[in-house]
Amino acid sequence: MDPVTRLGVVGCGLMGSGIAEVAARNGIDVRVAEATHDAVEAGRRRLLDSLDRGVRRGKLSEDQRDQALARLSFTHDLSDLADRQFVVEAVAENRDIKTEVLRLLDKAVEDPAAVLATNTSSIPIVDLAVVTERPAQVIGMHFFNPVPVQQLVELIPALTTSADTVLRTRGFAEQLGKQAIQAPDRSGFVVNALLVPYLLSAVRMVESGSARPEDIDRGMELGCAHPMGPLRLLDLIGLDTAQAVAESMYEEFKEPLYAPPALLRRMVAAGHLGRKSGRGFHIYDG
Repeated sequence: MDPVTRLGVVGCGLMGSGIAEVAARNGIDVRVAEATHDAVEAGRRRLLDSLDRGVRRGKLSEDQRDQALARLSFTHDLSDLADRQFVVEAVAENRDIKTEVLRLLDKAVEDPAAVLATNTSSIPIVDLAVVTERPAQVIGMHFFNPVPVQQLVELIPALTTSADTVLRTRGFAEQLGKQAIQAPDRSGFVVNALLVPYLLSAVRMVESGSARPEDIDRGMELGCAHPMGPLRLLDLIGLDTAQAVAESMYEEFKEPLYAPPALLRRMVAAGHLGRKSGRGFHIYDG
């Protein structure tokens, strides 16, 4: 199949900026859409900072950074994605927001064969596909944070997704240098269905006073050879995102192991969201 040469990315937070960066570094023309001018500028700075870090760490040459930057453009108007062959939606993990973005993209992207991929980590894909007039071209494409580092992508076809869309999306993942697995269209897919109960169990352990966060993390890092303990991982993911994923999974399955603990809800309400806010189960500087 023909490679993707024109990519659209909606959302330029941690996930969207990572997807845009990896695509630009792999020779793809990328247009990033954000809701406002200020959000566009924040996304532009986030991408530039990440590429500069790559140069400082010897992952990129200055020339490679400049070439990647030249392939990136920004907009706050979804109609500027009209000519895109493939669009990845990477907005907040909120069903209503994602539904509205997919509905608008369906109208904005002119090529009826263009793929509309959603980077949801928990919402069933069919619920998003059916709001468009091209459900056969809608698929889940779940990247992992940080996108420039993590090699895995989950591909999640809905009942409505065509076999051609699955093949095109797998080919796009390979263009980005990622390894893809196919996951079922059920909340949590493969990785989060296994991971989220483990993370929530760690929160419940803190909530009950059974162990301190630093001891839980050190125990899993040294005892199970995990690169990062569960509470540091929650801080990296973002406690608000983790709560949204858990709520989506609990809504579908009604299993107590997916229910967000009260401590998690209180920390989110307090704005203790993890690394992005400077404080979660651990405290972060800078």
